[in-house]
Amino acid sequence: MDIVEVPQKQAKGKKKGNKMQKKKSAPQRENGNHSDVEVVETKADIKPQEVSLPPTFSLSEIKNKQRRHQMFMKLKQEKRKQKMQVRKTRKKERDALGDKAPPKEVPKTIENQRVYDETTVDPDDEEVAFDEGTDEFSAYFNRLTNPKVLITTSDRPRGRTVRFCEQLATVIPDAHVYYRRGLALKRVIPQCVARGFTYLMVINEDRKRRGKDPTEHTPEVILNNFSTRLGHSIGRLFAALFPHDPQFVGRQVATFHNQRDFVFFRFHRYIFKNEKRVGIQELGPRFTLKLRSLQKGTFDSKFGEYEWVLKRHEVDACRRKFVL
Repeated sequence: MDIVEVPQKQAKGKKKGNKMQKKKSAPQRENGNHSDVEVVETKADIKPQEVSLPPTFSLSEIKNKQRRHQMFMKLKQEKRKQKMQVRKTRKKERDALGDKAPPKEVPKTIENQRVYDETTVDPDDEEVAFDEGTDEFSAYFNRLTNPKVLITTSDRPRGRTVRFCEQLATVIPDAHVYYRRGLALKRVIPQCVARGFTYLMVINEDRKRRGKDPTEHTPEVILNNFSTRLGHSIGRLFAALFPHDPQFVGRQVATFHNQRDFVFFRFHRYIFKNEKRVGIQELGPRFTLKLRSLQKGTFDSKFGEYEWVLKRHEVDACRRKFVL
């Protein structure tokens, strides 16, 4: 009996490991006749093959929305597993090496990948020290004047804006709230100068919730991440709103934090739970500021001299370039 293997094309979507079908032919001689008999062996249980995507494949090519979502979640889980496995491996290596272990890798963020600015201030720069000693805030930092702030609103303010101004007046010492009643700023500014006010704040809108009421103690002031010449000017402006000597008994602190040219304001109170543990309680308002322009001297919309004006096409050209 001669056995002949007949090759057969593999079905699409089947595993390569499946056995090929075999054909067996056997010549038989009966009454002088020769005939070929084919014997076919098949496998009943055939498992489907897992689909492997080519490296250039994109999920957007999948038209079915549910199938596309399933493939996306599956790839996301696989990446997460690989990341966890690498993290565990590195942790084992650091535990094994002990003090000889290499330092941890610093993750890449927009902040640490920031484009270098030529106006970044050096603490020992004599030119910067001279400019800050003769600018409009030098009288405050030389303790020649005390801040006196007038807080007002835009025309026809809403109730929440009025409440925000009243709460902001409890945060800034020696601050007074004035309701404009349709009065133009050109008429408000001379009145401020005549009555001895050093700063004028105009509040337009607030979308935050009301917090705990602060006490009358003078808070500490924290200015964080104002590194350029323009940032120093803005930081000195915020610092000049508060008196010189904070009252540490009140345990209150006002923070102006600059991140990606957005200034976040928070007002907290320290709570000492024991000798080693310290907590914080948020007080007063919270808001975010974005610098639009900086003008020299008293505000004048027509003849004022601007030191800096926001230009969208220059700032938005690079996401890693900041001005503060």
